[in-house]
Amino acid sequence: MRVVIAEDSVLLREGLTRLLNDRGHEVVAGVGDGEALVTAVRELAAAGALPDVVVADVRMPPTHTDEGVRAAVRLRQSFPDLGVLVLSQYVEEQYATELIAGSSRGVGYLLKDRVADVSEFVEAVTRVATGGTALDPEVVAQLLGRSRKQDVLSGLTPREREVLGLMAEGRTNSAIAAQLVVSHGAVEKHVSNIFMKLGLAQSDTDHRRVLAVLTYLNS
Repeated sequence: MRVVIAEDSVLLREGLTRLLNDRGHEVVAGVGDGEALVTAVRELAAAGALPDVVVADVRMPPTHTDEGVRAAVRLRQSFPDLGVLVLSQYVEEQYATELIAGSSRGVGYLLKDRVADVSEFVEAVTRVATGGTALDPEVVAQLLGRSRKQDVLSGLTPREREVLGLMAEGRTNSAIAAQLVVSHGAVEKHVSNIFMKLGLAQSDTDHRRVLAVLTYLNS
């Protein structure tokens, strides 16, 4: 593989470079910020030597927020065949979603802890370089979990969401009715609809109000 590494930590950048070189791959450029990454890849492409894959830290100078992933997204727009693997200290759902949404192939998102497993890391880089995907298990778990939570509440009307939010604050039906300036019966109907839509059937062992609030808080 021909690889470009973008990592502002010189120690980690040099470590990744040696790791890949020792396994027969060629690191053709190593940079420390997002703009330098874009420039390096464009210059290589202009010379007819587009790399197979870019390995980039999500956060790099000057603000250490999203420079790395922004640069990665820009490069994918210009070079759709370029593999992009981003590394992050922890799961950042917004960035993971943005990167993955742009393409279903040649993309990866790993936590930096995975680099400690050399074989796993090199396999991930290779997979992305050849058009595959490499998503950290924790990233997958969080994205799928968020999707499920959002889907659970998606069937509620705005008023039902409002009632559920007040339930989560510990309000009784009477207090909710007073807050929303509606009848007690109207609140009872909303609560009943919430239970039904969340799949909370009548039970002698489970308190549906508590379960509904837990679902809301977990969303």
